[in-house]
Amino acid sequence: MSKLWGGRFTKKTDQLVEEYTASISFDKELAFEDIQGSLAHVTMLGKCGILPDEDVEKIKDGLLKVRQSIAKGEHEFLVADEDIHMSVEKALIEEIGPVGGKLHTGRSRNDQVATDMHLYLRKRVVEFVAMLQKLQTALVGQAKANLDTIVPGYTHLQRAQPILFAHHLMAYVSMFGRDIERLQDSYKRIDALPLGAGALAGTTFAIDRHFTAQQLNFGRVYENSLDAVSDRDFIVEFLSGAALIMTHLSRLSEELILWSSTEFQFVELDDAFCTGSSIMPQKKNPDVPELVRGKTGRVYGNLIGLLTVLKSLPLAYNKDMQEDKEGMFDTVKTLQGALQLFAPMIETMKVRKEKMRKAVDQDFSNATDIADFLVGKGLPFRQAHEVIGKTVLYCIQQNKFLLDLTLDEFKQFSPLFDDRIYAVLQPEAVVNARNVYGGTATPQVTAAIERAEAELSRTAAWVTEYEAKSGLL
Repeated sequence: MSKLWGGRFTKKTDQLVEEYTASISFDKELAFEDIQGSLAHVTMLGKCGILPDEDVEKIKDGLLKVRQSIAKGEHEFLVADEDIHMSVEKALIEEIGPVGGKLHTGRSRNDQVATDMHLYLRKRVVEFVAMLQKLQTALVGQAKANLDTIVPGYTHLQRAQPILFAHHLMAYVSMFGRDIERLQDSYKRIDALPLGAGALAGTTFAIDRHFTAQQLNFGRVYENSLDAVSDRDFIVEFLSGAALIMTHLSRLSEELILWSSTEFQFVELDDAFCTGSSIMPQKKNPDVPELVRGKTGRVYGNLIGLLTVLKSLPLAYNKDMQEDKEGMFDTVKTLQGALQLFAPMIETMKVRKEKMRKAVDQDFSNATDIADFLVGKGLPFRQAHEVIGKTVLYCIQQNKFLLDLTLDEFKQFSPLFDDRIYAVLQPEAVVNARNVYGGTATPQVTAAIERAEAELSRTAAWVTEYEAKSGLL
């Protein structure tokens, strides 16, 4: 069959041009969305009396057969067909004859491809919210199991103050919660129908765009036809959200890598998520978090790539915009791989409580509490800070820790010290002294877990609702 747009041309397309401009090798990912949009479009054409019912039914039946052929792997995606739209339409015409050519009435590939990507991303966003919810659930599970586990808290990767390990894990629950909120909010922009905008100016046919939107469960239609076919903000927004998700996964990956090292020995990752060395038999390498950390860069690159494509494009559609898909598909695949692995990796992680406690007992992370003790005795904080600095220096010189000092040794730095200092310096006391909203004290972390579990239930309900709306069920 000749090109479906070939009437204007007197020469065949150069083979190198065909190969260079074709997008079928990657936009075939949109095959089912393309057919989904076409089924709604032809239904609308029938409802509006633009096509007779007989043609509508024939086209719908043909589209379902094409979809079945693709699902079975029988459909051949050819470079000569250029893109998924032409590939599906060509297969449809081969299946039902010339009447298949009526499907394209009242639309353009410009609004068609935009619709496909809205349908595609709408599903992916719901899937990613569900995956993040599972990761949060795994983190909350570990937090509940470690409400009595104290670990050094760090700033500058230097031991700072003791905290509950559960508190540390709940920080990531908060991070991924913001990621979920961003995805849910981006859904509002994805949930808009471009179809009916035509190439750029609309169509002369008396179509009903709102009816098509209802068929596809879109909440609204684009207000402006130029904007409808040229808008890729919704993809940029998704890529931006994905980049932040990968940032958070990468930060957690870095900590898992550090914590599982011989130097820390705070956690042990399950064998199922590690690999060995081809030469060093003793090695157990945290390859999953290392790869997640490494793959974060490609997601950043996909975001910057699309922003660069869009930054100087005039309205409306331009061929440059074909570059919006490969990065999007790559980001989806990268994020899927990371999130699928992370939840079970966290869930099966072994926490070495005794190693964490030993680290807390052999540092000066309780020093701030001595300063607070002296402030409570009336000493200005800056003077207390200086006193404790000198006390810590003395400990270092004497190869001691704060709890090793006698009361007489404490008093040589300030007469305000008394026996109560030993209770103040206990790691449990240090942790539970920070009993403020959002703090690391056990009651506060317990309350944070309860709030998180309530939010997990709300997220699960959102996923259930929007899975149905987005056609995932």
